[in-house]
Amino acid sequence: MPKKKKGRSHSTRPASKRPPSWCKYQPEEVEALVIKLAKDGHPPSRIGTILRDQYAIPLVKPFTGKAITQILKEAELAPSIPEDLGDLLKKAASLTTHMEKNKRDIHNKRSLQVVEAKIHKLSRYYKRKGILPPNWKYQAKTAIIV
Repeated sequence: MPKKKKGRSHSTRPASKRPPSWCKYQPEEVEALVIKLAKDGHPPSRIGTILRDQYAIPLVKPFTGKAITQILKEAELAPSIPEDLGDLLKKAASLTTHMEKNKRDIHNKRSLQVVEAKIHKLSRYYKRKGILPPNWKYQAKTAIIV
């Protein structure tokens, strides 16, 4: 294995697709935990982290056969727009308000353009997959359905 200079600190996913033998949760218990955490207001990515760190559940899919977002959709607790797109929309909104106060801030103008490009690219993907409606459109102030 060649020596890397940077980037070895990230965690690795479990190699096996089956639940580990030391983890004694049943699929119904894992689904109940996911739903409980979602009702507490946690987004899907945070639910996975909490399950890993506090309940020692490395991945939800080997236990239940479903992803966290699928479980939330069945329980009708899934967010209306995907989490990554929502985070980009919040970032664009905060950058837009910053740009209104600081008109000559060219560095943040560029970062706003980059974030908006990511929003357009991600929204095209989600429209293609059928997660967003085909008439969903991003506008500078808010994301609206036109």
